[in-house]
Amino acid sequence: MLNLSQRQSQQQRLSPQQIQYIKLLQLPTLALEQRIKAEMEINPLLEEGEDLPEEMTDEASEEQDFDDVVAENDTAEDEYEWEELMDQGDDLYGYKACVDNGNDEDRKETPMVSLSNMVDVLRDQLSFLNLTDEEELIAEQIIGSVDEDGYLRRPLESIVDDVAFNQGVLLSEDEVESVLLRIQRLDPVGVASRDLRECLLVQLEMLPEDVTGRDVAMEMLQHAYKAFTMKHYDQIMKRLGVDGQDLKEAFELIQRLNPKPGEGEFTASENYITPDFTVRYEDEDFIIFLNSGNMPELRVSKHYQHMLETVVSDKKKGRSSYDTETKEFLKSKFESAKWFINSINQRRQTMLAVMQAIVSQQEEFFMSGEGNLRPMILKDIATDISMDISTISRVVNGKYVQTDFGVYELKHFFSEGLSTDSGEDVSNKEVKSLIDRIIGEEDKNKPLSDQSIAKMLEKKGFQIARRTVTKYREQLGVPVARLRKQIVLS
Repeated sequence: MLNLSQRQSQQQRLSPQQIQYIKLLQLPTLALEQRIKAEMEINPLLEEGEDLPEEMTDEASEEQDFDDVVAENDTAEDEYEWEELMDQGDDLYGYKACVDNGNDEDRKETPMVSLSNMVDVLRDQLSFLNLTDEEELIAEQIIGSVDEDGYLRRPLESIVDDVAFNQGVLLSEDEVESVLLRIQRLDPVGVASRDLRECLLVQLEMLPEDVTGRDVAMEMLQHAYKAFTMKHYDQIMKRLGVDGQDLKEAFELIQRLNPKPGEGEFTASENYITPDFTVRYEDEDFIIFLNSGNMPELRVSKHYQHMLETVVSDKKKGRSSYDTETKEFLKSKFESAKWFINSINQRRQTMLAVMQAIVSQQEEFFMSGEGNLRPMILKDIATDISMDISTISRVVNGKYVQTDFGVYELKHFFSEGLSTDSGEDVSNKEVKSLIDRIIGEEDKNKPLSDQSIAKMLEKKGFQIARRTVTKYREQLGVPVARLRKQIVLS
């Protein structure tokens, strides 16, 4: 028996403008500069400039909401009110994007830190790869996605989507991987690898074939990687058919490789990172800047505004100087420019609101420096400024702030809270730091178990379960006790 039923559900769909705003929000300063330049290249109605053109026509003097114009996009050409398109006051929000370049002379005294030299080094090496224009787009996207350790932890599918969205070029994952494999063999070798195994294998592959231990090391990583990570030596020797000496040479070779090809180059260091914010504490007050870098102020091109004036004037006189295709081009590009400028302005307001909330929550740190962080999660900021947690996450991710005490990633200020025996709330960052110090001072012949570390923390006043110690240890990237033991192969 066939049953028919009807169900009603609500789904939230993002508009193209909202999608654009979200993508701009998650971009750090340098990536935003590149995005603005790319948008100016594809939209001739966008140009740099501070001053808006003079009032266009008397007919276009009354201010109206541009959103009313956007709603009429699907109407016929003879119904489209070009006067409404032109009728935008000089001070109307969204018509001009003013990037905060700042006029405070004191700011010049503090040098802004620069882009990672490693990014520049990789880009300089691209010329040796003889890439096509399309492959260069892929390479730029890959290099821009490398994290601070030199790894590419973004799915290739995301890179395909980004190139399609930002450049309008449709690619396959195979095309991206082909370029990725070539970048991995640039200097430093292994950069942009997707995991440790790939990173080590690339470095081994680039070594001369006669290097002692190379062949066994490659075979071990390819066919016994899990046993390698667990240091199950007997299992490895049995599977590969090698003796202890061969295995020792392979391990010693791998230990000389670089597990983090970007370490020290893509880090939150004043030599390599361009901070998105600057926070200063002066005269018992906080001064917060959203750093503009080299971002220009944006406006609609004067030349194309003149063309729009002509369309309006001609319509009044019952004639037309431009064909329908040209008018539609002007209309769509004007709308696109307006959306982009609005998104830039909205991004600026959101970024500042989030940073101000973080400073408000962490006043002690920004006044006196490290050691005064209070527990804080994304929800705290979202509640404070009435925004969605996902918005806060996009602002925080990959963004940095320059303070009087150095440059910090915004994620640094977020942590869960713990209570000591005295009832004092402390950040879990403090506990992690203590765990790291305990492990660093342990006897490597008899590494401490997580339970032993928990007991040591308890003596210091921290009531922490063994599983919590395990979680923090893993977040610190520290292996279990068994793997920390120093073993000498016979």
